Amino acid sequence: MARIVRIEAGMVDIAPKVKRTDAIQSFVSQETPIVRITDADGVTGIGYSYTIGTGGPSVMKLIEKTLGPLLIGREALEIERLWRDMLFVTHATTVGAITALAMAALDTALWDLKARKFGEPLHRLAGGAQASLPLYTTEGGWLHLEPAALVEDALKAKADGFGGAKIKIGRPHVSEDVARLSAVRDAVGPAFEIMTDANQAFTVDEAVRRARHYEAVDIAWFEEPLPADDLAGHVRLARSTTIPVAVGESLYSPLHFREYMQAGACSIVQVDVARIGGITPWLKVAHAAETFNLPVSPHFLMELHVALCCAVPNARWVEYIPQLDSLTTSPMRIEAGRAYPSDAPGLGIAWDLDAVDRTTVPGSRFVLRA
Repeated sequence: MARIVRIEAGMVDIAPKVKRTDAIQSFVSQETPIVRITDADGVTGIGYSYTIGTGGPSVMKLIEKTLGPLLIGREALEIERLWRDMLFVTHATTVGAITALAMAALDTALWDLKARKFGEPLHRLAGGAQASLPLYTTEGGWLHLEPAALVEDALKAKADGFGGAKIKIGRPHVSEDVARLSAVRDAVGPAFEIMTDANQAFTVDEAVRRARHYEAVDIAWFEEPLPADDLAGHVRLARSTTIPVAVGESLYSPLHFREYMQAGACSIVQVDVARIGGITPWLKVAHAAETFNLPVSPHFLMELHVALCCAVPNARWVEYIPQLDSLTTSPMRIEAGRAYPSDAPGLGIAWDLDAVDRTTVPGSRFVLRA
């Protein structure tokens, strides 16, 4: 083992590739904290997290002033111990997004360092359960798009071998949602999956009502139908519909996932590696879901989630939203609508460090040394 001797971090602000709107917000930018951790043997791991436009500077300051100094001089391979210590030192600010995103950037860097040190890709180091995963696309299903555009994108995804497409829901009246979903279903046929995502827009009664109308379209799941902290509401909805209920994008603790799974409040676990606080807790949630016989279909971050999904046996889908192309030298491998993890040692992300350095937000970069 070797101790951590250097932590370098900076934030890159990435513009979305397409206009992204949902029922409650627009995705205007991706603030992306990127962390490089180097140990005494000279091995460096790179990790990252993200926001959708707000909070990035706060994440960076938490890394610089609190979490980074905690790791300097510590054994880099003691990842579980380090994650626990980060959780404890921030106990007054958890559970919450800012703390989780800061921890995730560091934790993913530590896993990258470990995998590089052992000469193994993350998908094998963390389990090696699957060789590839099917993809569904979200990039053409945003709420502002009209039915013709939704149909065009879904047909293209089907032709490219993708297994499904996500359509954002939450138009003012349920009839509008149904018209958009029905147009896609009529075009793609019964075997192509249609996922839906409400982004926490509905009350319980409205979600129950809309689910009744969505059932006729045979959707794959009803994602974030309610505010994420409404556990009782999700239980009521899950008991009232045959549509699988998907949650996890906005849950920030493994204990919250446990509560949802124990209560029967979800059917699809969408644990997000950045918002849960890193790879360490992501694997805990995924394995806990397996004990409940629940599938994992994580939110966003396809370049990292492809490796994690292939590490566990109960992952079902990878969400296609390309976002790191401007910061990498090669994209995620896709063949016949399936995502394949890289066999290179580490997370499997081919970072273009010159591009990272060139686009780092002025004033966000810092270096910590032992």
